[in-house]
Amino acid sequence: DVQLQASGGGLVQAGGSLRLSCAASGFTSDDYSIGWFRQAPGKEREGVSCISSTYDSSDGSTYYADSVKGRFTISSDNAKSMVYLQMNSLKPEDTAVYYCAADWGPLEELPDDMDYWGKGTLVTVSS
Repeated sequence: DVQLQASGGGLVQAGGSLRLSCAASGFTSDDYSIGWFRQAPGKEREGVSCISSTYDSSDGSTYYADSVKGRFTISSDNAKSMVYLQMNSLKPEDTAVYYCAADWGPLEELPDDMDYWGKGTLVTVSS
């Protein structure tokens, strides 16, 4: 079974940094992409960042929501068994439950949804 588990959330002051991790397992091939989503209280879930599959000719491109560009960086090990979201210059509006998710095949843009989801990790940014 596909399993995804986000970790690394916590409490941080505005302007601080935090790194989230996503452990991915159970994929039957390397042709999958990983995304980070978040949902703040009373708000819709939104895509934050994703990293495209590097299987075959896929280039492993990364994509970011406009609200986090220049502040967040997504990365992974070569097998995507671990995917990270480095969050810098955090703002109170970044407070949310963060989820990692996965889908088969490459991505060309930040998606609205993905097929596989893990349980989230809470990030709280104080002002």
